[in-house]
Amino acid sequence: MGTKFKTKITEMLGIEYPILCGGMQWISRAEFVAAVGNAGSIGFITAESFQTPEDLRQEIKKIRTLTDKPFGINLSMVPELGLPERTLRFCEVVCEEGVGVVETAGRSPKPLMPMLKEGGVKVIHKLTSVRYALSAQKLGVDAVTMVGFGSGGHIGNDNVASFILIPKAIAALDIPVIAGGAICNGRGFLGALAMGAEAVLMGTAFMATKECPVHAAIKERIVQNSETDTALLLTTIQNPVRCMKNKLAEECLAIEAQGASFEEILTKVAGHKGQVAYDTGDTDSVPIACGQVAGLIDNIKSVRQVIDDIIAEAEELLERLNHIVR
Repeated sequence: MGTKFKTKITEMLGIEYPILCGGMQWISRAEFVAAVGNAGSIGFITAESFQTPEDLRQEIKKIRTLTDKPFGINLSMVPELGLPERTLRFCEVVCEEGVGVVETAGRSPKPLMPMLKEGGVKVIHKLTSVRYALSAQKLGVDAVTMVGFGSGGHIGNDNVASFILIPKAIAALDIPVIAGGAICNGRGFLGALAMGAEAVLMGTAFMATKECPVHAAIKERIVQNSETDTALLLTTIQNPVRCMKNKLAEECLAIEAQGASFEEILTKVAGHKGQVAYDTGDTDSVPIACGQVAGLIDNIKSVRQVIDDIIAEAEELLERLNHIVR
């Protein structure tokens, strides 16, 4: 592959390809994130996967034995729980260990910004609306990831498709924009860059890889799923999350329709259940985040093959476009 996609994000982060693997709880640990980095992209170790900040520190030390490539840390402020004190302690570890970049998500990163800026850490805030992106820009974040409606996981309440969201963000912001959601191949990658994005963020596509530390049954379910095999949970508490359609999703939708309380809903989808599923391969009794892009994923590849195929397809598409332009 001779084409190099040099963007503001590749220069900012020191990576070969403008492809990011978003932080996924219980999944994005040292070995997996190192595989992404060694393939020329960058991944984010998810702080919320660890019991204590010291556990995160040890994971940072571990990844440095596995790769000399850039990596980041995902710091999530869960909207329904506010900002836990331990998130600030995770942030302290990031700065003390000299991590170069963090991905923040959930609530505004404002409480973390003084510490991160003082530590020289680049901040990429992940969100779902342009109005909040403008606020994040004022706070001094270095880039934003705009997550479209078809994405897996938390998608916000605006329900705006990426083909609308990304161009609007590009027009409104002065900082780099990363396109998140519904991307797994060269078509989506090149389309995002054509709209003005400086990189893409992928989750589901990397989840269905050989190196991803989830049970093979979960990966096979992703491959089997179509673009219509997802459901939006937690809409009644204004925190929609896109997951696979399965038995648990049906049960959650049913109790939401019956007016279940906040506590009842959270008990049904408690985060630790996802970890159990990833370890055991239980694809029905737990919520499993999954984007509509699963409809485009038809086999399980290595991380490097996913990235190489995206770049190769993008090269072919560029050649085709060059031939049709007169």
